[in-house]
Amino acid sequence: MARILVIDDEEEICEILRESLGAAGHEVVVAANGRAGMRAHRERPADLVITDIFMPEQEGIETIIELRRDFPDVKIIVMSGGGRLAGGDYLLAARQLGAARAVEKPFHLRAMLDAVRDVLDA
Repeated sequence: MARILVIDDEEEICEILRESLGAAGHEVVVAANGRAGMRAHRERPADLVITDIFMPEQEGIETIIELRRDFPDVKIIVMSGGGRLAGGDYLLAARQLGAARAVEKPFHLRAMLDAVRDVLDA
């Protein structure tokens, strides 16, 4: 199966995705922010990166830009519970920057697993 990197500052989200994606046969690595996620991805690249948008140290938009610049072939799913702030739609912006899918939090686990399958199969 695939190597998946989950980047989110919410430990609960990381653990739910680690368990669920692991049970589906994927190798899952987690990171608490974009900076740690990029470090993990540089050490051992993932097939798919699932990243939150709003995190400390390095946010998801910056992480997506860096991933697209340095690893143009990596597949990305973005997630956020912050949808609209200061007139900007961050999930839409993330899609425009190269995320294959955008998932709003809270999400149904089945929807996330379906998104992972669809993005990996594309």
